[in-house]
Amino acid sequence: MCRNITTLRGLQPAATTEEIEAAARQYVRKVSGVQSLSDATREPFEAAVAQIAEITAHLLEHLPERRQPPATVPPLRRPEVRARIAARELKKA
Repeated sequence: MCRNITTLRGLQPAATTEEIEAAARQYVRKVSGVQSLSDATREPFEAAVAQIAEITAHLLEHLPERRQPPATVPPLRRPEVRARIAARELKKA
């Protein structure tokens, strides 16, 4: 897990639902200390991710435009991260 959540406000194109959910998931992992889900943690963890993603989307929609885009590119927009995710998905299949 990354140590910092990437700034989503001001991205061009705007942050996607997938990017917002990834940031919410990272936040919930960090504050809860839950790194792998069990039957006992799955439901509250996923509910928290959904709620935080919804709140984050609402926040991003209502904040004024940024004058400059964020200094860093979100992980899901980086080719090496996309390649890692694709490789992981192939292993699952």
